[in-house]
Amino acid sequence: MVEIDEKVMNKEVLEMAFDRCIKCSTCKYSYKNFEKSCPSGEKFLFESYWASGRIRIIRGVLNGELDWTDELIDPIFACTTCGACMDSCQAPHADYIVEMIETLRELAVQHIGPAKNQQFLVSRCEESCNPYGEPNSDNEDLKKKYNLPDKAEWVYFIGCTSNYRQQSLRDATLRFLKKAKIDFTLVDEHCCTSPMIRTGQLSIVKDYMNYNIAQIKNTGAKKVITSCAGCYKTLINDFERFGEEMGLEIYHSLELVKQLLDKKKLKFKSGYNKTVTYHDPCHLGRHMGIYELPREIYKQIPDLKLVEMKRNRNFSWCCGAGGGVKIGYPDWAIEISKERLEEAKETGATVITSTCPFCKTNLTDANEAYNFDFEVLDLMEILDKVEIEIEV
Repeated sequence: MVEIDEKVMNKEVLEMAFDRCIKCSTCKYSYKNFEKSCPSGEKFLFESYWASGRIRIIRGVLNGELDWTDELIDPIFACTTCGACMDSCQAPHADYIVEMIETLRELAVQHIGPAKNQQFLVSRCEESCNPYGEPNSDNEDLKKKYNLPDKAEWVYFIGCTSNYRQQSLRDATLRFLKKAKIDFTLVDEHCCTSPMIRTGQLSIVKDYMNYNIAQIKNTGAKKVITSCAGCYKTLINDFERFGEEMGLEIYHSLELVKQLLDKKKLKFKSGYNKTVTYHDPCHLGRHMGIYELPREIYKQIPDLKLVEMKRNRNFSWCCGAGGGVKIGYPDWAIEISKERLEEAKETGATVITSTCPFCKTNLTDANEAYNFDFEVLDLMEILDKVEIEIEV
């Protein structure tokens, strides 16, 4: 076995590849339902593009049976890391499959580099603190617009996608927090580091984590809220995995909404008379186990009719944007989303909704590219269209 550098994150998970995967193919389809679940495997139809094949690649490169060549780039990086394989696998290593793939990518970056264009995630962050390469916003203008203090109990961690691509979602969240009379503020964010972690590019990850922690703690906040499923998973799981304890309570925006509903502090004064279908974000669903919470909120909105796609909850088909696929394989990312929209069409819904700005972005791109006629909205945007009353 080739010795793994001590600096490699979670090298222990790589060692699971040697004795736990028996190539039973359970990872290829939804467990018991036998619906197709892996965008990568279904697209390329070679074993190396399924989870079992990637585990075999790990064994090969660590055993010295496979050389690091450019031929390995697509099998390693053409994966949304959606976790469908993780959900279906019945072996002892099931919960670690995505971590195994991410760690394999870390090794690949060291030997052959990431997939095409994925390197821009780091270079753009180094230049402007976000993976989109947009001029960095320190959020001071937003603080002035919404009359936010420098010190507060909460920090709204906007996230790069909401701040630079889905500003309607950002603004809807800001308006909701103000209506709810939450004592919150904003900070000068750096990227949460999720895109770099998913693509195995870790050079700036710990620096960015430490920077964000310091910025948040400078406000005196004890709680952080985000409307991004990717930021949510990263702030809770990955910060701890990288040894950066936040010592803060982390909430997704829908968790705050549900708390207000449960305490009878949030009341709806108007309805939303549309048929809606909910797309489970992979980072919120399979990665964090949150499935029923958003559905419970949608069902309480007056006049809203919630209908389910055939594949839902842990069986959901990925939107196609995650794992670096959106930047590395943009055309394929939209193909994946097209399949999701076709499934949504079968429900009769006119609105497809999610709780992740990345999902919203890719579903919107596919909606436009393939001439679907959906309205694509986040939960917070739907709430922004409904008249609400908050009792303090």
